[in-house]
Amino acid sequence: MYKYKCLNPIAKIGLNNFTENFEATDNVDDADGILVRSAVMHDMEFSDNLLCIARAGAGVNNIPLEKCAEKGIVVFNTPGANANGVKEMVIAAMLLASRDIIGGVEWVKANAGDPEIAKVTEKAKKKFAGNEIMGKKLGIIGLGAIGVRVANAAKLLGMDVYGYDPYLSVNAAWNMSSDVHHVTNVDDIYSKCDIITIHVPLLESTKGMIGTDAIAKMKKGVILLNLARDILCDEAAVLSGINSGKIRKYVTDFPNTTTAGHDNCIVIPHLGASTEESEDNCAIKAVMEMMEYLENGNISNSVNYPDVNLGVCVRPRIVIFHKNVANMITKFTREFGNEGINITDMANKSKGEYAYTIMDFEDAIKDETVKKLQEIEGVFRVRVVRKDL
Repeated sequence: MYKYKCLNPIAKIGLNNFTENFEATDNVDDADGILVRSAVMHDMEFSDNLLCIARAGAGVNNIPLEKCAEKGIVVFNTPGANANGVKEMVIAAMLLASRDIIGGVEWVKANAGDPEIAKVTEKAKKKFAGNEIMGKKLGIIGLGAIGVRVANAAKLLGMDVYGYDPYLSVNAAWNMSSDVHHVTNVDDIYSKCDIITIHVPLLESTKGMIGTDAIAKMKKGVILLNLARDILCDEAAVLSGINSGKIRKYVTDFPNTTTAGHDNCIVIPHLGASTEESEDNCAIKAVMEMMEYLENGNISNSVNYPDVNLGVCVRPRIVIFHKNVANMITKFTREFGNEGINITDMANKSKGEYAYTIMDFEDAIKDETVKKLQEIEGVFRVRVVRKDL
């Protein structure tokens, strides 16, 4: 029986996928797996029982990835599960920034008591006039699950779409409209596009990537959208761009004291993926990832270990978390050879500094063999998925 703990409310439609081999626990130290959305885990002490963490969403900056990797704790996320919700918010953000819909609605509220409001509206509406997005150049920085959906939707709306992503995956390329201009230099996005939206992960290399230098290269009157992560944009530089007239509107999904209430900033209260459908999809995907790992040792959509799949576990199986260095496989197989245990199947993959090996056997796995494997330098954890036939 596996135990799981929810650090945040997780949609029941996801939790209902757990089989009778899983039960909820209130004690986090008893949990084999943790399901989380926004709870910050950096200061948590992890029990030796903990095997995996599943983030019901894409961002994992609330989870200590390196700490987990070195304890042999797999961290999953759910890329693409909330992509449609964010895509729709991006389209809405473009429309809100291009046409002063919010200003017009607020004017109606302020004049709701005027008996002549219908007549006065015809004169007042002129100051809320804007521009259509059809025919405008849209620049998308980051062509992952969200960026590709935004690109395809924008093409259907008649926009001229430019996309930049130096790590464009084959899957993303296949799913993206062939009419999207794929540029290899992000400066082309800055210099050509009327509207720019950013959809890249938050890394050291991407923090503040939309800053003074990038803004200086943009067209006068550009609309800038950030529904990915708050610190991808240097917001002090953004406000300077607004004040100079370089940036017409800035739409962000991350309220803070820098942008909240500022003229020409449309600040949304982090609603990008806050739809029932997105939360349901993320919950389902997180639960399925957790079950597949705990029951079979297979990994998919991990952010700290590679994806590995050896199928359904029907034989004795172990998994080994270790450093990505030379001769580790040789050391593992030597131990089994010394015990006369035959390996029937094996897979080994790496991700950065960390590697993952999964093995199936003809015979039962001995406790002494597992202990010897654990003592090999560079091994973080040895987990027995199934001990006997």
